[in-house]
Amino acid sequence: MTIRMRIAHTADLTPADLRAARALLDAAFAGDLTDQDFEHGLGGLHALLADEEGLVAHGSVVMRRVRYQGRWLRVGYVEGVGVRPDARRRGHGGRIMAELERIVDHAYDVGLLGASDDGARLYTARGWRLWGGKISALGPDGIVHLPEEEDSTYVRPALAGPLDLEADLLFDWRDGDVL
Repeated sequence: MTIRMRIAHTADLTPADLRAARALLDAAFAGDLTDQDFEHGLGGLHALLADEEGLVAHGSVVMRRVRYQGRWLRVGYVEGVGVRPDARRRGHGGRIMAELERIVDHAYDVGLLGASDDGARLYTARGWRLWGGKISALGPDGIVHLPEEEDSTYVRPALAGPLDLEADLLFDWRDGDVL
């Protein structure tokens, strides 16, 4: 079976590509993916892995901003990483992450992502580290503390170099789940 990797910006994806990505993520997350969750993965670069049956795996990296120790960093935020249920445990998630990590490492100050318990195993095995500091977002009415994100946010240092994993992070705001 031939597996093909494609890297494309959201602007270069067809409506059929986007429908296939959404269907794959709906299946991968057992229907627990909201429209806003899907939207958060748009506007950046997508890694798409396909075989003869269609899309096997997907992930994207979008730009965000985070304030860290008094300065705003350019974040490659990883979104929508999923593998078709019938194709799991074959290294497809790792192939998607390798492409997204390459992009993060060369284009962003830092990589960040929010992980489910299942996803955390993949990310930690690849060297992503759990962020230990306070996490907040700059909301429409000021700073909002997000304690529920403090046990699921993972970091990959990139162009900014080593980071203090116990420092506070202040994310830019977005509708829906902020992180």
